[in-house]
Amino acid sequence: MTNNKRFAVFGNPIKHSRSPMIHAAFAAQCDVKLEYRALRVELNDFERAVTAFFDAGGKGLNITVPFKEQAAAFAAELTPRAARATAVNTLWRDDDGVLHGDTTDGVGLVRDMVANLGWRVQEQRVLIVGAGGAVRGVLEPLMRELPASVHIVNRTVERAETLAREFGVLGTISAGGYDSVSDGQFDLVINASSAGLSGEMPTLPPGILSERCCCYDLLYGAEPTSFMRWAAQNAAWAVSDGLGMLVEQAAEAFYVWHRQRPETQPVIQQLRGVLAAAA
Repeated sequence: MTNNKRFAVFGNPIKHSRSPMIHAAFAAQCDVKLEYRALRVELNDFERAVTAFFDAGGKGLNITVPFKEQAAAFAAELTPRAARATAVNTLWRDDDGVLHGDTTDGVGLVRDMVANLGWRVQEQRVLIVGAGGAVRGVLEPLMRELPASVHIVNRTVERAETLAREFGVLGTISAGGYDSVSDGQFDLVINASSAGLSGEMPTLPPGILSERCCCYDLLYGAEPTSFMRWAAQNAAWAVSDGLGMLVEQAAEAFYVWHRQRPETQPVIQQLRGVLAAAA
C-alpha cells in the first residue's frame, strides 16, 4: 500500500495523456512523493467520479476534454481567471472539504511564448483562429500581456463575437469570419481551431503575416501540424507547436498543489524525445 499522495487527470478519451509522465518528472525534481494516473471518466459520470476521488483521499485532479466547463460548474470556489474562463483544468479540496477550481492553460501558453520562445505579446497585433473552450481558457492571460489588438476568427462567427464581447473589457478584441482578415496583417497568430485535430487547415488568406510574425499552434505532435506547415510556407518568422504550453500549464498546476515551481525545460526536451521515438 503506497503512502504517496494521489493525483490524476480525468478525461475522455485519455489514453494518450502525457500528464502522468510530466508530473512524475516534476515530482522527481522537487522531491515530492506522489502517484499520478490518467483516468477515463464516462461522459455522464463526471461529478460522481470527482467526489469519489476526493472522498477516497485524492489530493488533486487535472481535467481535460470534455469536462473543463463541467468542472467549473461543479467547483464551489473558482479563482478569478477560472471564473472568467468558465473552464477549469485543476481541482483540489481544502481542509474544510471545499472544492476549488483553477485554469492554468492561459498561463501555460503565455509562459511558453514569452519565457521559453522569447516572443513578444505586448503591443502585437494578435490573430486567434478558433473560438472554442481552448480560446476561452487563454484569453485573459493573453490580454494581461497588453497586445495592441486581438482579432478572433471562427467558422461560426457568433461564437467569436460572443468571446469578443465577454472579454472586451480587458482590451481591444474584435471578431469575424475567416474573410474578415483579408485586408489585415498580424504579428502573432495562434491556432486554436479544432480543424487541426483532423489534419485540416483553417482557410486563411495569404499575406496576413507581418515581417516578423510568430505562429503558434495549440496542438502538438511528432510531426509539424498542418497549421505549422502553412505558417512556414507563408514565411513566418518563427513557428511553434503547443508542447511547451502543455508542460507549462502542468507546471502551474503543480505549483497550485505543492507550492513548488519545477523546471520545465528538461521536461519539454524529454517529451520531444519521446514523441520523436514514437514517430
